[in-house]
Amino acid sequence: MTNTTMQMMEMHMKDMPMQGMDMMLMQECIEACSACEQACTMCADSMMGEGMATGRSLCATMADLAGTMMRAMLRPNGMHMEGMISMHTATMTMATACAEECMKHAGMSEDARMCAEACRQCAMACQKMMDAMTGMMPTS
Repeated sequence: MTNTTMQMMEMHMKDMPMQGMDMMLMQECIEACSACEQACTMCADSMMGEGMATGRSLCATMADLAGTMMRAMLRPNGMHMEGMISMHTATMTMATACAEECMKHAGMSEDARMCAEACRQCAMACQKMMDAMTGMMPTS
């Protein structure tokens, strides 16, 4: 995340509904989602030919989802714990599915291999972020 973005996030930290959020984890997750969005967009564009429709579609969907997840994290005042956890779960699920599909084509396409890795990194960053948020939830 750019220094400016991080500074802005820190300025709004006091207004966040999720007080005490680990900003380094958030930064890691935002960056992983951004990288995943970019890799999936490029991979979808390069998947042409017979048997590539599923991969192309999964990559396009994952690019949209990763971008949405990233933008939601950049809106600290609107963070809703349960909603964010649901979004992270959906992002992890799609990232895993996209990575698995891309790995089927990795032998023929370096784009697909790189996309699979970006999806795995995104899923791991979302899992860490979700674990941190779950740990912050009040127990009843």
